[in-house]
Amino acid sequence: MKTVRINKHMADMGLSSRREADELISAGKVFVNNVKAVQGQQVDPLVDKVQLRAQKQSLTYYAYNKPVGVVTTGAQGDEEDILNHTVFKKAVFPVGRLDKDSHGLILMTNDRRITHRLLDPKFEHEKEYRVTLKGRIHDTFTKTLARGVKIDGERTKPVTIMRESEKTFRIILKEGRNRQIRRMVEAAGDTVVDLLRLRIEHIKLNDLKDGSFRALSGAEVATLLRKLGLK
Repeated sequence: MKTVRINKHMADMGLSSRREADELISAGKVFVNNVKAVQGQQVDPLVDKVQLRAQKQSLTYYAYNKPVGVVTTGAQGDEEDILNHTVFKKAVFPVGRLDKDSHGLILMTNDRRITHRLLDPKFEHEKEYRVTLKGRIHDTFTKTLARGVKIDGERTKPVTIMRESEKTFRIILKEGRNRQIRRMVEAAGDTVVDLLRLRIEHIKLNDLKDGSFRALSGAEVATLLRKLGLK
């Protein structure tokens, strides 16, 4: 196994982003084999023991219903992002994104361990959406989406499609490319007029109102951490 830079290894482990890893190393909170790490250090993921020794914080997990028109992060100009739109009880950040014109479930947390493990396509975590089209659904359309379409020259993974009405269907993805569902629908010859995320793995939106959030139950958190290999 080749060695890798310690900040990349920490990101792969889900401990932090690369930038955050550099900050933690500079603060003297990262240790390799019980010795303080240094910037740019190379580690062997199979041999070296990398530890983050930071002050333990209380971990918080919310299910949040992002409204249409609110961006997930990085608001520009007159835009409003989640943290501008809604005041949370504790400092949290969104895990993943929903585009401005979409709405529905986003996880908000201060647990940076879960970001990589939940979002990396190699882990194949399920996300379920309800999609409403401009046109009517036909068999060729659903078969095309189900087997995958090409986006930027690469075919999407097969998906599960469930028709609900002549213009509405549910879709379950196990990957998450930029604006993937909208681009898949366009590749199949139609246009999305409404896109709602209903579920991330076992965590459901249910009847949460736009702009509202709820704390995940102890059972929901325990199941999430177990699925992510963190418990």
